[in-house]
Amino acid sequence: MKPAWDTLKTLADPTRLRILNLISQDELSVAELQDALGMAQSRISSQLAVLRQSNLVADRREGKKSFYSLNPEIPKNELALMQAALVAAAESPELQEDLENLNHVIARRRQQAEEYFNLIAGRLGKNYCPGRSWEGIGHFLLYLVPHIRVVDLGAGEGLISQLLARRAEHVYCVDSSTRMVEVGTELAKRNKLENLEYILGDIESTPLEDECVHLALLSQALHHASHPEKAIREAFRLLKPGGRLVILDLKEHNFEKAHELYADRWLGFSENKLHAWLKEAGFDKVEVTTISKEEEEPQFETVLASGIRPAQ
Repeated sequence: MKPAWDTLKTLADPTRLRILNLISQDELSVAELQDALGMAQSRISSQLAVLRQSNLVADRREGKKSFYSLNPEIPKNELALMQAALVAAAESPELQEDLENLNHVIARRRQQAEEYFNLIAGRLGKNYCPGRSWEGIGHFLLYLVPHIRVVDLGAGEGLISQLLARRAEHVYCVDSSTRMVEVGTELAKRNKLENLEYILGDIESTPLEDECVHLALLSQALHHASHPEKAIREAFRLLKPGGRLVILDLKEHNFEKAHELYADRWLGFSENKLHAWLKEAGFDKVEVTTISKEEEEPQFETVLASGIRPAQ
């Protein structure tokens, strides 16, 4: 522990005290301190160096910029001396003016952010945004999944189910491909997901019991089904009253090569067709909407549909 007079000597300099007064309000860059203090960068930087050596100030680098704040680990006796010095000088014209200038600095900082978002308002979902991806959003939304039972019809390797199983009570993955079921089962074992169960079966007639799940998924599976409307009726059978079916699939298109390239049986579905099948199966609160369109040819569109099995 350093002697108290060393701390008092550091605090005796008016410029250092003014800097401490400002960064006790908010984390600030050197440029922001310049604006608030009306001093040259060299003078501020030299005093910040002294404050860092005295362990009163902590700095944080963001790229080429450094931001300064009070050291959160200042010993209690030194913190008490600093606070006493700031209180004693609080009514001085210099410190009062510094705080007014700081308010302008912070207001300008907020204004710059507001101007940016005002500029891109209405285009945020279309423009690049650093760090934002559908993968990231998907992982974020998974934390909202309640402790429920789920069936993923036409799951394939079960990418979605592998993620859902980390939060759900139990997840069934139904697929007609023996190899897909084998690969998925191995993935579940490798990731130690004991509540993830792969089942070989037809999505139009699964080996599962009636009313066994709270959520049924048909993600890019319907356009491979022989009779999509039967798969929707099967989902209705599996759902508990109040359960939800969610469908993610291709919107109706004319890209004929999809039959041979992707083994697609159907060239997508219109919104009206999906809506009609859901209603005919008995679902309530049916919603169908187109949610995305690819930029490159053949510009596939994705449609999202959902419905609720009525409560008994």
